[in-house]
Amino acid sequence: MIARAARPADVPVDEAAALSAAACLFRSLGDPSRLAIVRHLALGEHKVVELTRHLGLAQSTVSAHLACLRDCGLVTSRPRGRASLWSLAATPEVLGLLAAAEQLLAATGDAVTLCPAYGEEPAR
Repeated sequence: MIARAARPADVPVDEAAALSAAACLFRSLGDPSRLAIVRHLALGEHKVVELTRHLGLAQSTVSAHLACLRDCGLVTSRPRGRASLWSLAATPEVLGLLAAAEQLLAATGDAVTLCPAYGEEPAR
């Protein structure tokens, strides 16, 4: 079962809602560019221009991905002069999720990338 925020023992957990929220979380991180942004923000705060330079993406693309991640509650920004500094909203939790994903990928080897439904298509 997907862990949720602590609640009193007498309050039932809506498992369907918890699973739906977890699926939404994984979809938010399912785009390679958004995942790259999150991993880069794990190093500390960055301006959009810095992320653009590092990732080789257009400013509008980075901004759109940051807006998505912000709307999902995964990143925040604070003004700094005319720019904004972006950072992870829940740093220890996001870093823990990324570490767990790396461990799972190491344990499953190539299974995920070879998966016919969700893996990468073979080069032709």
